[in-house]
Amino acid sequence: MDKIVVRGGVSLHGEITVSGAKNAALPLVFASLLTDGECTLQRVPHLVDIRTALRLLRDLGVQYDWLSDNHLALCARTVRHYEAPYALVKTMRASFLVLGPLLARFGRARVSTPGGCAIGARPVNIHLDGLQRLGASIRLHHGYVEAQAKRLRGAYIPLDFPSVGATENLMMAATLADGTTVIDNAAREPEIEDLATMLNAMGARITGAGTPTITIDGVDSLHGAVHEVIPDRVEAGTFLIAGAITSGDLFVRGARADHLTTFLAKLRETGTHVEEQAGGIRVVGTGRPSGVEIITRPYPGFPTDLQAQTMAFLCLGDGRSVITETIFENRFLHAQELVRLGADIRLAGNTAIVHGVAMLSGAPVMATDLRASVSLILAGLAADGITEVSRVYHLDRGYERIEEKLASLGADIRRIKE
Repeated sequence: MDKIVVRGGVSLHGEITVSGAKNAALPLVFASLLTDGECTLQRVPHLVDIRTALRLLRDLGVQYDWLSDNHLALCARTVRHYEAPYALVKTMRASFLVLGPLLARFGRARVSTPGGCAIGARPVNIHLDGLQRLGASIRLHHGYVEAQAKRLRGAYIPLDFPSVGATENLMMAATLADGTTVIDNAAREPEIEDLATMLNAMGARITGAGTPTITIDGVDSLHGAVHEVIPDRVEAGTFLIAGAITSGDLFVRGARADHLTTFLAKLRETGTHVEEQAGGIRVVGTGRPSGVEIITRPYPGFPTDLQAQTMAFLCLGDGRSVITETIFENRFLHAQELVRLGADIRLAGNTAIVHGVAMLSGAPVMATDLRASVSLILAGLAADGITEVSRVYHLDRGYERIEEKLASLGADIRRIKE
């Protein structure tokens, strides 16, 4: 098991390029199940979660090939199985996204229920309710969802919550349904728009992606397509905080301001200099951040996936910050590890009260989830002394060679075997 060792106190300078978005690439690779044509994806990040998705697709019978470093070709012409086993779904909840495509194209699917995870339960009932509205027969049996439908039928689907996963699953399923489907209270994330763009390139008829109401006119079949994955907005936000927390000067190439509107507004509110430039965003750290109040919300609100990183930054603030987490009930697990580094954080239910301190001190800490992992690395970049972050297998699920990228900016950081 690896750990990341960081010696803090170095200002980061230079340019860094954002990888393709993990949360966009995963539904895109599963969308290849909807056609027997070849789908080619560009800017696919090399991550553990991508490898898990490809292992699942291979087991189903999908053929894939890395054409170059980040170009991936997939062909689902010879799908032989229709089951996503527990062994894979338990390691990556996004595996549940095979349910909609398998059901739509082949009329059946057997997919393990994901269960809970460290940051929250995230039940899948919204997915299942929507598929039933599309005419699917759903049975829960021995921990698996067993779904059947000769052909799905278009329907009106109001979502109780704008779930990203449910919106993606239902949107993919509806592309091959008979008639028109309307998803109301749909998720609005850029990753939803990216999936719709690829599906439309495959011959789907989808309008309204990126708004609360998505309309899908079903078609008889889809074909292959070539698509480039959008830049990872969470990685971009992480690098912007890396520049700010180290009082550095970074240009984050590929960062899209239109995907980070609320986050950038809060970053500017802390006093950090943020400048939108051609091809990316420049950040200049201006010392200790001012205290701010943050409430995580579904997009376009403040992203829960940047909450932990922002908390690490605010731990060094000049004043008091209040962070309220409304998306996941257990997403403050990093707070106690930040306290080990000298942070002053008080938790009250889903609210964290952060009193900024002048300095953090390096210490051994343990990562509890993906975003917690990188928040501890960010804190270590600014801390006095050495910070050792263990259990960084979480990190490799969502960040592509992050220690190499940070080192290229001057960070004293390395990965070692424990």
